Amino acid sequence: MKFIFRPKLLDCLPGYGRAQFGKDLASGITVGVLALPLAMAFAIASGCSPTAGIWTAIIAGFLTAALGGSRVQIGGPTGAFIPIVYGIVAAHGFVNLLGATMLAGAFLLAMGIARMGQLIRFIPVTVVIGFTNGIAVVIFMAQIKDFFGLKIDALPAEFFARIKTLAAHAHTVDLPTLGLAVASLLFLLFYNRLAQWFAPLRRAPGPLAVLVVGTLAAWLFELPVETIGSRFNGIPQELPAVGLPPLSIHDFGKLISPAITIALLGAIESLLSARVADGQIDDRHDPNQELIAQGLSNIAAPLFGGFAATGAIARTTTNVRTGGRTPIAGMIHAGVLLAIVLVAAPLAYYVPLATLSAIVMVVAINMGEWHEFLELRRYTNNYRIILLATFFVTVIFDLTIAVELGMVLACLAFIYRMSELTRIERLPLDEEAMEPCFLYPDGTMRVAAWQLYGSLFFGAVNKLEELLDPAAGHPEIVVLDMTRLVQLDTTGLEGLENLLQKLKTRNCTLLVCGLNAQPGSLLRRSGFLGHLDAGNVCADLDAALARARSLLPDLMGGGEDDY
Repeated sequence: MKFIFRPKLLDCLPGYGRAQFGKDLASGITVGVLALPLAMAFAIASGCSPTAGIWTAIIAGFLTAALGGSRVQIGGPTGAFIPIVYGIVAAHGFVNLLGATMLAGAFLLAMGIARMGQLIRFIPVTVVIGFTNGIAVVIFMAQIKDFFGLKIDALPAEFFARIKTLAAHAHTVDLPTLGLAVASLLFLLFYNRLAQWFAPLRRAPGPLAVLVVGTLAAWLFELPVETIGSRFNGIPQELPAVGLPPLSIHDFGKLISPAITIALLGAIESLLSARVADGQIDDRHDPNQELIAQGLSNIAAPLFGGFAATGAIARTTTNVRTGGRTPIAGMIHAGVLLAIVLVAAPLAYYVPLATLSAIVMVVAINMGEWHEFLELRRYTNNYRIILLATFFVTVIFDLTIAVELGMVLACLAFIYRMSELTRIERLPLDEEAMEPCFLYPDGTMRVAAWQLYGSLFFGAVNKLEELLDPAAGHPEIVVLDMTRLVQLDTTGLEGLENLLQKLKTRNCTLLVCGLNAQPGSLLRRSGFLGHLDAGNVCADLDAALARARSLLPDLMGGGEDDY
């Protein structure tokens, strides 16, 4: 199929009316207000400035909606990127993060143009659950410093070094910070119940409500806690300078691995979010167009000082629940964030970091599928090993390594399972055994029939050795019934060719029958069937046995020389 660039927005514009615009406007405002605290919190947790998070949400949010393959996708910084971005900033600096993001955008763009959107669905659910839960743990751990107000200049990105640093500074807990953080956390965890008692809360998203309440509490009680103003000197009330980050060509070599990680996670999360949204609005997204939009978003965001972005499941779901049904809602959400920056940016000076850390902790708690750990006892050892290995490697080492390991383990488990399902069984020929020509004088069979089940591939080709086992006798004709063989690969083909050669050395004739489409096509194209004598490729088992009768002389009355 050829490449077609067609954003979902073009499908939504015909027939677009005032009624739907009203719904999109209300939804865009709601999601824009929700995105503000999340964008700042995710940026700070990632080792970046809150300004970088806001401009990521503005630029990526607009482009994801305008150019994407989903009607309702909301793009921006997400919690899943926190450990990745933090690690890149710690190892390479913020400027190189911008370069890695742009390089990841180029990878995503190439994936979309190459129509690789469907390939992301090949990642097993065990791997997805494992790294999702692992990322949630890493995010939660990263917030301990600001949640407890620990006096740590820089938190290491490496797991064991981070644990050691947190333990060494545990005595520096700041009680006002901890109190505000705990109050903010409890406020968010019980927000839905509080909203039932207090009507005004029902119209405000939980993160925004706790941001306002936490900021007011810190200001009114003059709490000695760290704020956006004290750490970052507030948020500039102006448009950022637009331009390429100051990178040299030598920088890109060390950024390829981080860029691949960003691209891989961005593709997985954006397409997962789009699939969730499809089920909520009864629609079907275009995965390749979505990858193109994510690629362009990640190329453009660093030009404005932003960093890695992808589709955000929570904000997309909020968009759907509040009535958004077209990309116009996502574009309005970006406009709302822009208006907030240009009008209300000075107010962010007083936002306490303890409250933002509580917001991110709740995001981490909610993003993890913790019930899957309790369900592990119901599944096979392969399932448990893949999920737990991906989880622990994500937490201790790196997401990229975790996904690679998870995929390798999943492939090995699949190969093992498929090899177990592949069988080669000897068929009884009781009725045919009554025919004299099928028997040696001592009563053993001159004809052996075998049936192949499943897939004859590199993981199961060794099972052909059963046909050459001396215990199976020394037949003059071997019949392979492939009626139930659904797939054959080149290694399986090589195994059949070796079988044919070994049977010929024993003066044994090979007959094949019941070829299905794929195995038959490969055997013909490879020339394997051409090595068989004419008539030795039969339609079914009965035809093969009839062919065997015509090839065997009748030994009834023959002497020892005939044997």
